[in-house]
Amino acid sequence: MSTAIIMDRRVIGRGLSVFGAVPVVAAVVLMVALAVPAQQAWASTWTPEKSHTNIGFSVRHLFTSVQGKFTEFDGSIEFDPADPSATVVKGSIVAASIDTGNEKRDKHLRSSDFFDVEKYPSLDFQSTRITGVEGNRATLEGKLTIHGVSRPVELDVTFFGEGTDPWGNRRAGFKATITIDRKDFGLTWNKALEAGGLLVGEEVEIRLDVEGALSE
Repeated sequence: MSTAIIMDRRVIGRGLSVFGAVPVVAAVVLMVALAVPAQQAWASTWTPEKSHTNIGFSVRHLFTSVQGKFTEFDGSIEFDPADPSATVVKGSIVAASIDTGNEKRDKHLRSSDFFDVEKYPSLDFQSTRITGVEGNRATLEGKLTIHGVSRPVELDVTFFGEGTDPWGNRRAGFKATITIDRKDFGLTWNKALEAGGLLVGEEVEIRLDVEGALSE
C-alpha cells in the first residue's frame, strides 16, 4: 500500500480512500488567493506549477509506513479580493498516476481492490467555503470524491508567501494537510495478520505542497 505526507484535519462525515484525499490538490491552491496583494482589486485565477507541486500521502503498512504520491493532476482557484468568501477551488487527480516506488504495489492499487481506475479514473475536489482565516492559515471546506464516493472534508491550509520569480512570473507557496479514513470512501481491502491486526492502516495522512502560478 501507499500514502503520502502529513495531515492535521479529519474528514468530516464519511470520507476518503486510502490515497483518496489527494484531489484536494486544488484545495491547496486556495491559499494563493490569500497571497494576492490588497491593491490587486480584480478577480484572478491561480494554478499549481506542477514541477514544484507535490501531492503526497502516507499510510501504515505492517509496523512502518509507506509513502506515495500522485504525479498527474490539475486545479485552479478563482479569487476576487473584493469578495474572498466567493473563492472557488477545484482540483482533479488522475488515479492511475499513483506512484509508491513499487510497480507491483502500484498495479494493485490501481486494481478493483482499491482505486479501480478504469471505473473511477479521477479523484476530484470542489470547495464549498473558507472559514477560520487567521494570519496565514485557514480552513478549506469542500466535497471530495474518491472511488465514486463523495464526502465533505476540511483541510488545514497554510500560506507561505508570494512574489515574483527571477523570470518575472508571479508565484505563491502553500500547503494543505488532512487525515482521512480510507474506508469512508469504499477502499476497504485488507489482510488480517496472524498475530492480530491488519496489514494496511485505515488512516491516511495527506499533504499537499503547492507552488501556485498566477494565470494571465
